[in-house]
Amino acid sequence: MAKVRTNYTCGECGHTTSKWAGQCAGCSQWNSLLETPVEKKGSRFSAHGLTEQAPVQRLSEIAVVDAQRIITGVSEFDRVLGGGLVPGGVVLIGGDPGIGKSTLLLQALASLARVQKVLYVSGEESGAQVALRARRLALPTQDLQLQAEIQLEKIQATLLEYKPQIAVIDSIQTLYSDTLTSAPGSVAQVRECAARLTRIAKQAGITIIMVGHVTKEGALAGPRVLEHMVDTVLYFEGDPHSRFRLVRAFKNRFGAVNEIGVFAMTETGLKGVSNPSALFLSSHEKQIAGSCVMVTQEGMRPLLVEVQALVDTSHLTNARRLSVGLEHNRLAMLLAVLHRHAGIAAYDQDVFINAVGGVRISEPAADLPVLLAIYSSLRNKPLPKGLVVFGEVGLTGEIRPAPRGQDRLREAAKLGFSIAMIPKSNRPKQNLEGMRVVAVERIDEAIRKLKELDG
Repeated sequence: MAKVRTNYTCGECGHTTSKWAGQCAGCSQWNSLLETPVEKKGSRFSAHGLTEQAPVQRLSEIAVVDAQRIITGVSEFDRVLGGGLVPGGVVLIGGDPGIGKSTLLLQALASLARVQKVLYVSGEESGAQVALRARRLALPTQDLQLQAEIQLEKIQATLLEYKPQIAVIDSIQTLYSDTLTSAPGSVAQVRECAARLTRIAKQAGITIIMVGHVTKEGALAGPRVLEHMVDTVLYFEGDPHSRFRLVRAFKNRFGAVNEIGVFAMTETGLKGVSNPSALFLSSHEKQIAGSCVMVTQEGMRPLLVEVQALVDTSHLTNARRLSVGLEHNRLAMLLAVLHRHAGIAAYDQDVFINAVGGVRISEPAADLPVLLAIYSSLRNKPLPKGLVVFGEVGLTGEIRPAPRGQDRLREAAKLGFSIAMIPKSNRPKQNLEGMRVVAVERIDEAIRKLKELDG
C-alpha cells in the first residue's frame, strides 16, 4: 500500500511546509505546525460552477449602494452587528460550549423566518434535538427550514437550489469536503469549507452565519486565516455561573468594532438587557471604601462600571498586584505614578483590583477611577456619594481626555449621578442639569479636589 504523503500546516496562519519545525516560518508562532495529508491537485470549484472570471473595472465606475440591513428581531444582536445582517455577509460567532450560541441563532432565525427565507444547517445535533430545543424555547418554527448534514458538497447543493436569504452553519468544525482526505475539524478542512461557503455567500448574496469552536485559551479553533475570510467576528463571553452573557464584535466590515450586546439567559432563551449599566453596579446600602464608578465606552454605548480596590498590608517580601477585568501591567504603572506625582506610597501594600460583573475594561479611561478606588481603600474612606469618574493618567501625572466624553456624562446624569470628575479637556461647554463637573489636569490635583469634596 502506498505511503500517504503529508505536509505540516500552521494552525495560526495556514503556512505549509514539507518538514516539521518548532517555529512557523510564516507567523513565527511556536508549536503550531500540524501534520496534514497532501491533497490531490485540481480545481475544487469547477464542479460547483464557481470558476467564473471576475471582470476588471475602474474603481470610480463601480456603483456604490448602501446595503439594506436585515433586522433579526433580537435588538442586542442587531446592535453588535452594526444595525442588522448584511446580504452576502459572512459572520463567524465563537464562544465556550453551552454559553448560548445555538440558542441565540435559533431565536434569530425563528424571528427572521416570518419574513425571510432561512435555513438552519445542523452538524452537531440531529433534527430532533434542534426541534426539542425550539419547543422548549416556545419558538414559532413552522417557516424555519432545517438540514442535518456535515458534507460540504451536499450543503452547497442545498444552498444553490433552495437559495435562502440567511443560512446558519452550526458548526464549521463539523463540516468536511470530499475533495480533502483529512478529518473534519482539521486545519485543511476548516479552511477549505469556510472559503467555499464564503465564496457562495458573495456570489449568491446569501448571508451566512458560521458557529466556531474555541480553544481552552478562548481563541477561535482552526487556522487564524478563518477570521480574515469572514466579514464579522463575534465572541460570546460570560461566567458560566452567571446568567448574563456578552456578545462582543472583534471585527466588523459593516459596523463598529468593540460593540457589545448584553443578554440574560432565561428559561425561554436569551433576552436582551435594556439597561446593562445596572449589571455592573453593586447596590450598597451605604458608601464603602475602595469603590469607584466609572463610565467606559463600548463601541457606541457608554456603560457605567464599578471598579473595586482592596489595599491591605503585605506580609510578603514582594507585595502582590492582582487585577481582574483590567490590565495587570498597567496597575503597576499607575501605582508608580500615584507615588511619584501624588506622594501616596503603596509599595508595602497588597493591591487587588476588580471590575464588577465580570466585564473586561481595556481602555485607558479606567486609569483615574482605579487610582481613586486605591486611594479610597488605602485611607479607608468612601468616595463622595454620586461620584462618577473617567480619565487616562500619563506617566508624568497628567490627566488625558477620553473619547466621547459628552456621551459618557449624559449616560451618568441619566442614571442619577450628581458629581463627575473628568479630564479638563472633556469639560462640557454647557453645564448638565443636576450634575456638578469637576475638571482636573493632574493626579495630585484630583486627589486635592477629592479631599475638598469630602470636606
